[in-house]
Amino acid sequence: MKELLSVGIQPDLLVCRSGDKEIPQNEQRKIALFCNVKPERVIEARDVDTIYQVPIAYHERGFDREVCRYFGLPAEEEPNLDRWRGVVRSVREPEGKVTIAVVGKYTVLLDAYKSLSEALTHGGFGSNVKVSLEWMDSEIFERDDAVSRLEHVHGILVPGGFGERGTEGKIHAVKFARERKVPFFGICFGMQMAVIEAARNLLGIEHASSSEFGPTDHAVVGLMTEWMKGNQVEKRSADGDLGGTMRLGAFPAHLRPGTKVHEIYGQDVISERHRHRYEVNVNYKDRLEQVGLRFSGMSPDGILPEIVEIPDHHWFIGVQYHPELKSRPFAPHPLFTSFIGAAKTQSRLV
Repeated sequence: MKELLSVGIQPDLLVCRSGDKEIPQNEQRKIALFCNVKPERVIEARDVDTIYQVPIAYHERGFDREVCRYFGLPAEEEPNLDRWRGVVRSVREPEGKVTIAVVGKYTVLLDAYKSLSEALTHGGFGSNVKVSLEWMDSEIFERDDAVSRLEHVHGILVPGGFGERGTEGKIHAVKFARERKVPFFGICFGMQMAVIEAARNLLGIEHASSSEFGPTDHAVVGLMTEWMKGNQVEKRSADGDLGGTMRLGAFPAHLRPGTKVHEIYGQDVISERHRHRYEVNVNYKDRLEQVGLRFSGMSPDGILPEIVEIPDHHWFIGVQYHPELKSRPFAPHPLFTSFIGAAKTQSRLV
């Protein structure tokens, strides 16, 4: 603070991190005196056991009241924090626990999956269970018998990613979930791996692959070169620069009545956020449906597959978009709520 004051930066309020220790009142007054702020505007910020306790903890220290007073806003009425307390109660007092294996490519840097891990936590609120995540590098499943590491989990999630590394491991994880009837959730790249797995092991196309990994005679996943966004046609070239070529942002999808996803969403048309270059090849749609992979969500023009599922599986869904980006503590995404609910049921069977 001395350095900031020396260059003319005067704080109006101080938030002081104190670990797990309380800052005594006399210490807070001393900080206020030396930093030229009001004592009530020295806010103690202690460690909490869950991030969802932070709004409650700041309120208890008067943070929100002092901010409102500074801006001349009403600050006397007590805010209703019941929803935050309910979330914290769900975190602290779950009725059970489910274990979800996240089979990904970037597990050495878990911040890459932060939105995903939070969305899974949100999904546990509806079933009042703790969601325990086991982060598994997909490359380990490229070794013989490595899928035995999935024997104890109650659900398997294959998230997004780019490039060929680790893809065979993801495909093995998908096959394990499909054959063992373990709840499976594939997101973006994860859905594409589920389609490739079905093409290889259900449809019998041994070398089914994605054009993202190089030339192939059976590109069940390929680069989409033209699509509609609103009233405009967006284009990209298969041999062009990859910069700015993603199908990015919110796009609508039409859900097929009578499917699992239609039941979960409870509506005919949805809008979800996308971030990808490659698409499932619609030319394989009819053949894949004949062997049990249902295309339950499509783009409005019927060209781009958005969702696949297996009807005779307890919970097997792949989506081309990123539902985790729309999940909130007070409004968990319905797909995550349903997935964790299925994992809770699975936990009673294993």
